[in-house]
Amino acid sequence: QTSRAPATSVSAESCIPAGLRLGPVPGIFKLGKYLSDRREPGPKKKWGGWAFCLLSIPSRVELTAVPPVFQVRMVRGELVDEAGSSALEWIGLIRAARNAQEQTLEAVADLPGGQIFYRALRDVQPGEELTVWYSNPLAQWFDIPVTATPTHDEKGEERYICWYCWRTFKYPNSLKAHVHFHCALSHGRPFLHHDH
Repeated sequence: QTSRAPATSVSAESCIPAGLRLGPVPGIFKLGKYLSDRREPGPKKKWGGWAFCLLSIPSRVELTAVPPVFQVRMVRGELVDEAGSSALEWIGLIRAARNAQEQTLEAVADLPGGQIFYRALRDVQPGEELTVWYSNPLAQWFDIPVTATPTHDEKGEERYICWYCWRTFKYPNSLKAHVHFHCALSHGRPFLHHDH
């Protein structure tokens, strides 16, 4: 197993066909634990492997840190990285989707409590980031909320409110992850959602 610099995202270098399965996902499955309303690299670790690029701006030159993007492509029906490694080597770098619009993969299991795989929801085009969220059956198995109903703030923007602690979120999956992993007031109680 080779050591690689952590990436902040995984993107398709070639078209990834709908229905393609990746996995199984190794280790303890905690999809969304580090999800927030901002785009952040996964777990709070000290990240190495940053690339630096020169930005040429008239009358000055700047050295800017650019987070690494992990590229994957189809080779003989299998999704591999630049080094030809299989998904088991890099599947943990795929970020959680904040909402359905940015989601390209869903986490699925053939049996409750069985191995977890990621499945492409649609054809993923070159340059698109791979992002994943729970399928409804898997979310129910892990007691992750399946729905989140938005409210609107004073500016008319959608917001999602935790009905336990009243914290607000910009994205539905950020709320779902908060309720499952972080809200001290929700632990031990089923998710409340209000459908009016």
